[in-house]
Amino acid sequence: MNGYPQIRSFGDTGFSVEFGEGIDRGVNAMVMALHAALGDLKPAGLVETVPSFRALLVQYDPLATRRADLESQVRGLLAGLRPQQRAGRLWRLPVCYAADLAPDLADVAERCKLTTDRVVAIHTGGRFFVYMLGFMPGLAYMGGLDAALHLPRRSAPRTKVPQGSVAIAESMTTIYPWESPGGWHLIGRTPLKLFDAARPEPILLGAGDEVSYFAVSTDDYVAMQRQIEQGSFDYAALKVTP
Repeated sequence: MNGYPQIRSFGDTGFSVEFGEGIDRGVNAMVMALHAALGDLKPAGLVETVPSFRALLVQYDPLATRRADLESQVRGLLAGLRPQQRAGRLWRLPVCYAADLAPDLADVAERCKLTTDRVVAIHTGGRFFVYMLGFMPGLAYMGGLDAALHLPRRSAPRTKVPQGSVAIAESMTTIYPWESPGGWHLIGRTPLKLFDAARPEPILLGAGDEVSYFAVSTDDYVAMQRQIEQGSFDYAALKVTP
């Protein structure tokens, strides 16, 4: 892409490698390629790399390496870098779209000139790509929302969004893993825990995963919630075998 990649300073012990602008699968594929290449190379002094939509944050230990040396290694990798679409997992996640769990569903339908059933059909008919995790542990930014549901974020964010709320804004969808403030439109809720420290892998979704949703009744939602609280819910059953 013209003018990219660009390397910019990020604090005293890091720099950001930017590959483009906006939300784009091709740009993100380059981010993930550098993320993987540095993971394989394991250069001295590298602390971690953190991928985002369009950039990779590289953090290092200044007592173990100089920025100039690490940046030189990064530039060497960039010279031969090819896009990498990470072979992520495919998940089918349950969502209850009942009115008491979906406070913005009717408003979204009205603003998009659709019925609520049609909004649910479009949302459950999509397949969403996890670009990155951020804001809080377990929150996945998923792109690929049908243009028929594109809306700006709420003009007045909520101070409390319930855990498990399924939301949309602009071209994206997400699930709130914790009760928190939020300005996205809440169109349903899942009983799942997107972050659970008791699990072997506490964070359910990862960058490069894909997600589809299926609608469940209130009774099914409550039953799943009970299983999750008891520790008997099988999260592995939500992964789709290729």
